[in-house]
Amino acid sequence: MFEIVTAGGIVMVPIILCSILAVAITLERLWTLREQRVVPAELADKVWQWVENRALSDKQVAALQQHSPLGSVLAAGLANRHRDRSVMLEAIEDAGRHVVHDLERFLNTLGTIAAISPLLGLLGTVTGMMRTFKAITVVGVGNPAAMAGGISEALITTAAGLMVAIPALVAYRYLRGRVDALVIRMEKESIKLVQAIDRAGALPTLTTRDAAA
Repeated sequence: MFEIVTAGGIVMVPIILCSILAVAITLERLWTLREQRVVPAELADKVWQWVENRALSDKQVAALQQHSPLGSVLAAGLANRHRDRSVMLEAIEDAGRHVVHDLERFLNTLGTIAAISPLLGLLGTVTGMMRTFKAITVVGVGNPAAMAGGISEALITTAAGLMVAIPALVAYRYLRGRVDALVIRMEKESIKLVQAIDRAGALPTLTTRDAAA
């Protein structure tokens, strides 16, 4: 393996670095974008119960904000539950933009790796062919061994660039799709929260006299 890397020339260095970075980003995003971490199934039901039972406190909202990305979005709406509906929706949208930015972290870098890796392979092809033609000008075409180094560099770097680019592109598309799916889930839960707050606001307030009766 080391001999193959060495035969690929200096262009193999950035290709290998791209492969390491792509693997690291993919593993980190797979762990970070777990559904249970981003949109916990039990969280929305718990928040709705708080709203409908009017059992919310500032401490609960603060804890909810630190709970998960979905919790951060819902907490933004709950913090403005006593204000106008448009203000509450704007707060949810603003929190959602920040959450989406965090979910998409490193994905642009992964997409860039998928795009430049074939170009690095092409660069290696060019440098390998340059070595080959240089060998031809020195020893002529009668010595295949003199040309083998340049040809092998061209082929190795081309293959290496594609071997990095293809998995990186697949990972990028998959992770991008996962982010989109999670964002849609959070949007649905946010809409349900707004509707729950509207329903709770439409209910008559329980006064002390009512409770005593």
